[in-house]
Amino acid sequence: MTSEEAFHQAEEKIEKVRRSGGQTLIFYGTLLSELPGALLQLRQLWSLDLSYNQLMELPEWIGQLEELKSLNLRNNKLIAVPESLGQFYLLHSLDLSQNRLNELPELFGNLKQLQSLNLSENQLTALPEPLEQLAKLQSLSLHSNQLTVLSVSLGNLAQLQFLELSNNLLTTLPASLGNLTQLQSLKLSNNRLTKLPKSLGKLTQLQF
Repeated sequence: MTSEEAFHQAEEKIEKVRRSGGQTLIFYGTLLSELPGALLQLRQLWSLDLSYNQLMELPEWIGQLEELKSLNLRNNKLIAVPESLGQFYLLHSLDLSQNRLNELPELFGNLKQLQSLNLSENQLTALPEPLEQLAKLQSLSLHSNQLTVLSVSLGNLAQLQFLELSNNLLTTLPASLGNLTQLQSLKLSNNRLTKLPKSLGKLTQLQF
C-alpha cells in the first residue's frame, strides 16, 4: 500500500466513525505518514490509536481533540511532539514509545489526569521538570533511552506504582525516589549504577 492509499483509507475510516458517532479510532499499522485534517471532525473521540505507522510529526491542531483519554503513538518516527499535546486535559494514557524523541514539551505538566506514560525506546537524555506535576501518574516507563540523570522532583510522583528505568546511562539515583512509597515495581538493569540510595529501603511495597 502506498502512503497515498493509506491516507485515503484513513479519510474513509474517519468518515465512517463520524457518521456512527463512535468514540474510538484505530489506525494500527496502516502506514500513515501524515494525519488527515478530517480528524478534526471527531471532537468526540475518547481513544485514538496511531501506533505502528510512519508519522514523523504531529500537527498542532491535534490538541483540539480535547476529549481524548487514550492516545497511542507507539512505533512511529516522531522526533518531537507539539506543545498542543498539553491541551489533553482529560488524557489518562499516553504511549510515545519506540520513536525518536530527544525532548518533551514543557506543557507536559498540564496532563493532570495522566495515569500511564510510556516513553521507552526513545533518545531522551533528560526529563522536563513539569513531569512532577503529574500527580495521578501510576505507571512511567523510560527504559532504553539515554538518561544520564534523574531530577529530584521525580520523587514527587506520590501515586507511582511502576517505574521502568532499565537500559539507560544512569550513574546515580536521587534519594527522593524513596518518597515513592506506593511503588510496586522498580526496574534498573543495564545502567551504570555502582550503588543505590539508602532511601530505597522505604519502598516496602516493592515486589520482587
